[in-house]
Amino acid sequence: MSELAKILLVEDEEEIAMLERDYLEISGYEVDILSDGFHAVERVLKGDYDLLILDLMLPGKSGYDICREIRDQVDIPILMVTAKTESVDKVRGLGLGADDYIAKPFDPAELVARVKSHLKMYERLKNAGRDERTENEEGVIRVGNLRIMTKSWKVYKGNQEVKLANKEFELLSFLASNPNRVFSKEHLVEKIWGYDYLGDGATVTVHINRIREKIEEDSSNPKYIETIWGAGYRFNA
Repeated sequence: MSELAKILLVEDEEEIAMLERDYLEISGYEVDILSDGFHAVERVLKGDYDLLILDLMLPGKSGYDICREIRDQVDIPILMVTAKTESVDKVRGLGLGADDYIAKPFDPAELVARVKSHLKMYERLKNAGRDERTENEEGVIRVGNLRIMTKSWKVYKGNQEVKLANKEFELLSFLASNPNRVFSKEHLVEKIWGYDYLGDGATVTVHINRIREKIEEDSSNPKYIETIWGAGYRFNA
């Protein structure tokens, strides 16, 4: 990024927060720390941050509540950090709009790698948005009343823009670019999140459900993204 990326780290365990901050600052990021959930929403909305690292269990307000309140108001990557490892907790966090999920204990270098990956993706999204006016039909996928603009990372349902998180857009764009082909959850995890991602197929399921809620007329009876039981997902062109 052209300037130092600014990160808000919401973590109530001081030693962990200091360690994470040190690794991130060594890697060239500007880091602010907040130790409770009381003021997190206000700080995120007013702080002009590029990425949020959000602990799940916080005094005052949980990471779930914070994510729910800010997701539709800020378009930045949200990385949830938690000691909980149950799939239901991960699914809930992703369902509220988190872009990624990392469980304690973890190697701080892995956190830095995740941060770099999401910021790179976010920068790509912003740069694409600046060039939207020059986008030609080669960068547009049209299916039914959907327009998927692969260069500017925007999606329209009819004339209404549909707001998708970064991973949601990547997943939809990949499926739509490969219509009528079935992809397993494992393949989609590797393609969208990368080979070193520690998540599982539940991550894909959550993102598919969120996409359906936004683009389908009836998310319980999807027309575009079809579930092929025992095999994966297919985008119907």
